[in-house]
Amino acid sequence: MKNKPIVIIAGEPYSVFLEIFFKSLKEKKIKRIKNPIILVASKNLVLKQMKALKYNFYINEISLHNFYSLKMNNNKLNLVNVNFNLSKTFDQISKKSAPYIRNSCEIGLEILKKSSAKVLINGPISKKNFLNNKFPGMTEYFANKVGYKNKEVMLIFNNKVSVSPITTHLPLKNIFSKITKNKILYNIITINNFYKKYLKKKARFAITSLNPHGETLNKFSEEDKIITPAIRSLKKRKINIKGPYPSDTIFMKKNIRQFDVIIGMYHDQVLAPMKTIFEFDAINITLGLPFLRLTPDHGPNVSMLGKNISNPKSLIKALEFASQIK
Repeated sequence: MKNKPIVIIAGEPYSVFLEIFFKSLKEKKIKRIKNPIILVASKNLVLKQMKALKYNFYINEISLHNFYSLKMNNNKLNLVNVNFNLSKTFDQISKKSAPYIRNSCEIGLEILKKSSAKVLINGPISKKNFLNNKFPGMTEYFANKVGYKNKEVMLIFNNKVSVSPITTHLPLKNIFSKITKNKILYNIITINNFYKKYLKKKARFAITSLNPHGETLNKFSEEDKIITPAIRSLKKRKINIKGPYPSDTIFMKKNIRQFDVIIGMYHDQVLAPMKTIFEFDAINITLGLPFLRLTPDHGPNVSMLGKNISNPKSLIKALEFASQIK
């Protein structure tokens, strides 16, 4: 296969993902992508939702045994079928979908391994119903599946400015022990290498404080004891980084123009302003794995299921970005 495939795991069967996938596949710029897009999903579900949402694609069904020898293009819907017993075209999310999602993930990872593909995209998955408290999020789930536990780094990417939290899917009360100098160094070095390798640029980093206004009355200051020493170490490695900045002002327009990546200490500290500014115009990228994992920056969105009004912009951005990865 000349061009490495882009592997997509549809994820939660009762989410808006197939709708936005159909919308994305109709875009001329997506059809022109040379990398074949392979969807891992239930054929029965795809056909039923396609009919209900009034889309019409020719399905090119492929298997794990022959996908690398086939000539594929994106004028067709390239599909690896995963069995899923469904009674309704659209339904409530429940734990009944867990075996189907698990099988989809395993098949998607197997295709990656066999094809040496560089990119995996997955649709939204209900953490509550699928992960069953075994992992805090899908970022950590995939890292564990490929033997890279605690190596994962979350980057919410936009061409104007990206963000990355040092801690990811943790309750706020649990983050403090996870914020260490070594963790900050690892995450930022990983992101810096990503920018150099794939974007051919030296990233400009800002890092936030943990405490309001970067100050605390406690004897132990994370800014003084952890964040500032990490900044000094990164500067010695010739990484362009400044901070720590108070998180209530770093996202002002005049400030974000100065940086490519803003590093925060916890999930909502940087994801909330990022989504407020860019809405769906961002991609969730997991770094630190043997491949790049991309996810559209939205959840299952059950309230819009079957209404054909979901915005495909984030998936389109993810597919365009994936096609540039060599």
